[in-house]
Amino acid sequence: MTENVNHEAEPASPSAGPAEPTTGAEPTTGAQPIWAGTAPAYPHQHSWYGTPPTQQVPVVPPRSGGGAGKVVAAGLLGFLLAAGGAVVGGAVVHDLDGSHTTTTTSAANSRPTSVKVMDRSSLADIAATVKPSVVSIQVPGAEGSGVVFNSDGYIVTNNHVVAEARGNAVQVIFSDGKSVSARIVGTDPKTDLAVVKVSGVSGLVPAKFGDSNALRVGDTVLAVGSPLGLEGSVTSGIVSALNRTISEGGDQSNPFQAPQQTTDIGGAIQTDAAINPGNSGGALVDLNASVIGINTAIATSGQSNGNIGVGFAIPGNLVKRVAQDLINGQKVSHPF
Repeated sequence: MTENVNHEAEPASPSAGPAEPTTGAEPTTGAQPIWAGTAPAYPHQHSWYGTPPTQQVPVVPPRSGGGAGKVVAAGLLGFLLAAGGAVVGGAVVHDLDGSHTTTTTSAANSRPTSVKVMDRSSLADIAATVKPSVVSIQVPGAEGSGVVFNSDGYIVTNNHVVAEARGNAVQVIFSDGKSVSARIVGTDPKTDLAVVKVSGVSGLVPAKFGDSNALRVGDTVLAVGSPLGLEGSVTSGIVSALNRTISEGGDQSNPFQAPQQTTDIGGAIQTDAAINPGNSGGALVDLNASVIGINTAIATSGQSNGNIGVGFAIPGNLVKRVAQDLINGQKVSHPF
């Protein structure tokens, strides 16, 4: 199956005023993931379900009130969490001065075990490297995040972040506070990816993309984005699981375009790094300061739309392929 939507309109100034929350049916059981891309208004919330890698996650629109868990686009308040210790054989190992190999011995096994321990300063260096490549994206009534894809002004984000942009009214805010109008180059609802382009901006810092296929469960990662419009927010965690499949139904109508198509994201990365509404389209990075995913959805529980430690990111290798196809004006192929 192929999909590609191109837009040629010139950028326009975004209009003011948040959109009203949508309402709909909500399942009665189970934790549901939510789009992670709008704040403070939630104009298009979707419920997602986290499942084993071989199962797909259906999505239904949540009620405006409480109920079972739901999934929202990432964009709420985030905090910097530093990984400063590790538990090895019952012993807690802390290293606040540097990253080095620590040898410990457990009570059950006298054989020494070598463990690489990361400190807060190392995570701070990674965050400082990545933040100039992550932007805030604003459209009328919603906002999310984006990642500078190359020095030509192309920026990758989530489709649901820009889906309600009227007349290409997209505003990009860089880490230095500069605000620039952008036009939508192309969107791929099937993978929830989109590319926008800014012109006349010098000194862009493209992100370095890593190999998402090399990720392992337990790897340390950082999430960088603009929760609640708080640009440059950073949180840390680990890769909780790999190869999740999440699916968002296409039975809801978008007030500004044709009915939304089904979004199927295969090979999604699950992480406990705090991802909240507004983080959608932001970067998930590894300890090499390489982008290995684009944050897209979170699972929530009860009436809260905030982070509960179950977030999802589109794998970086898929992001690179789809973004390049959209930039080249080519159709995007979908293996699932």
